Amino acid sequence: MFSLVVNITIVVSLFINSIAILHEDRFLARIGWTARRSGYNTEPTVKSKIIDLISATRTLLRIPLIIINSIIIIYLLILG
Repeated sequence: MFSLVVNITIVVSLFINSIAILHEDRFLARIGWTARRSGYNTEPTVKSKIIDLISATRTLLRIPLIIINSIIIIYLLILG
C-alpha cells in the first residue's frame, strides 16, 4: 500500500514538473498560448483557463516542487 502511494506521488510530481517547466516565451508563444488577453469583458475560454492554470502552477508551486523533488530523490537514493 505504501509503495502505491509513493508511486502515485512520483507520477503526480512528474506531471506537475512537466507543467512547471513550460516556458511562456519559448514554447507557449509558438503555439499561441500566451497569457495576454484582448478586451475587458471577454468570457474565459477553456484555453485561457488552461493558460491560467499553467501560470499559477509555475508561480505557486515553485518552492513546494523543489521540496517534494528533493524528498523523492532522497527516498529513491536510500530505498531505491
